[in-house]
Amino acid sequence: QVQLVESGGGLVQTGGSLRLSCAASGSTLTTYTMGWFRQAPGREREFVARISWNGDTTYYADSVKGRFTISRDNAPITVFLQMNSLKPEDTAVYYCAATNWNTVSAALYNYWGQGTQVTVSS
Repeated sequence: QVQLVESGGGLVQTGGSLRLSCAASGSTLTTYTMGWFRQAPGREREFVARISWNGDTTYYADSVKGRFTISRDNAPITVFLQMNSLKPEDTAVYYCAATNWNTVSAALYNYWGQGTQVTVSS
């Protein structure tokens, strides 16, 4: 089994920063693409960022470009999401996910963490 555990969420003010972490354990392959998604109440799960297995390629949703940075370590597998200049619209549960495809589609991610709440106050 693959386990993904997010941490680092919390309550911050507009303009503040948070750094989310996702620790992978079990049978997770180092060649998996890792991604972050978020979901606010009443909304669809939304792609945020992804990073290729070797860290060479990153991709971001337009809504977070220039503010969020995804990075990873592979020994052990850990993915990070540095979130700067946070806005109230960033408020959501943030999920770490893994896939063996290079994709931004949530449907193609095989493994998911339980999520961590990020709340940005105005």
